[in-house]
Amino acid sequence: MGKLIKDEKIPEILNELEHMHPEAACALDFGTRFQLLSAVMLSAQTTDVSVNKVTPVLFAKYPTPEAMAEADPLDVQEIIKTIGLYKNKSKNIVALSKMLVSEFGGEVPGNFDDLVRLPGVGRKTANVVLAEGFGEARIAVDTHVFRVSNRIGLTCAKDPEGVEKGLMERLPEEQWSRAHHLLIFHGRKVCHARKPDCDNCLLQECCLYHENGGAN
Repeated sequence: MGKLIKDEKIPEILNELEHMHPEAACALDFGTRFQLLSAVMLSAQTTDVSVNKVTPVLFAKYPTPEAMAEADPLDVQEIIKTIGLYKNKSKNIVALSKMLVSEFGGEVPGNFDDLVRLPGVGRKTANVVLAEGFGEARIAVDTHVFRVSNRIGLTCAKDPEGVEKGLMERLPEEQWSRAHHLLIFHGRKVCHARKPDCDNCLLQECCLYHENGGAN
């Protein structure tokens, strides 16, 4: 078990993250829960910016589960070919749409277990949909949340599910969804994977990575 920051430092960390990233929010463009689900699924291993470039065309042509369920995966593939893993994602978005129509009346389910049964939907996607689409308190762990949480010392887990559990145990439930966005933005803008910008980070006084000279 690695080292963790003390509980009393957590409010300070959240406050400083808020000061650095007041604009933190879901960066994906969507109009409905189906479009949210689709956009989050498409964003795996690619950037939200890249996804936002292809979804206007995709959603204009296939705006609903019913429409997407009838789509030719090859046509979807052509529309989203600029994003990572586009071939598998094309198959998954059509398959999940068929499942939404056949099992859920064309509605996105508001239940975690039902969501992760959908093709291409994992824990992160399900948690984002529940938080953004249904207003639930959730922490979705992507690569940024995983890296930043472990670096700071909020968690010391070896897998995303462990980080999710650790954050849920240590952060107030009413701040879970907000903390998710703050940690993502911090990872994107300051605490980069290869070379974190510690000189311009307000967390220097309460970050194990900085305290340990760039290692933890």
